[in-house]
Amino acid sequence: MVQPRADYDSPWKEIIEYFFPQFMTFFFPAIASEIDWSHPHEFLDKELQQVVRAAELGRHTVDKLVKVRRKDGKDVWLLIHIEVQSQVDELFERRMFVSNYRLFDRYGIPVISLGVLADGQIDWRPNRFGYGGWGSEMGLKFPTVKLMDYGATWETLSQNSNPFAVVVMAHLKALLTQRKHRERLQWKINLVRGLYERGYKRKEIYELIRFID
Repeated sequence: MVQPRADYDSPWKEIIEYFFPQFMTFFFPAIASEIDWSHPHEFLDKELQQVVRAAELGRHTVDKLVKVRRKDGKDVWLLIHIEVQSQVDELFERRMFVSNYRLFDRYGIPVISLGVLADGQIDWRPNRFGYGGWGSEMGLKFPTVKLMDYGATWETLSQNSNPFAVVVMAHLKALLTQRKHRERLQWKINLVRGLYERGYKRKEIYELIRFID
């Protein structure tokens, strides 16, 4: 049985906030290359929670709303959804769409929706929501990454200095070692040992160990 979703929410939110530029570089490099990282990014949790409550979207994903500045000088809001679950959620695309248009309607700032699919179902790959008829169309298309896809690149992950390589490795092993407590403990030890070998700073190691736990 997969661990309850609540076990994952806080670690994901914390690790994204602490390593946000690395998060974008690892999962969405093309977008990261167009962000002006010399300008401070800003997390907008209050704004996101106001919209989520108003939308009555039911069970929600791990979401982060971040204000960044593009290299062309324009401000953009990145709405990041992380779905951590054991089965397909047919409402995921709708939540992406509703959150996006409600944020734009309320604040009038372009909102870019991004999805990280951390579930264990390889064939579930939502990336759009829409409706229409008689020449009228409404919809949202959004890029996603699937954590399970990284399982085929384990050797590359083990040599990648980006902290989200470790995050993905920890998540994949959590999925593969359910009910295998001894094996899970050994992988935890291996991953923690690898943090020191990669040369991370002490505070970075602390944050990554918290996520692995």
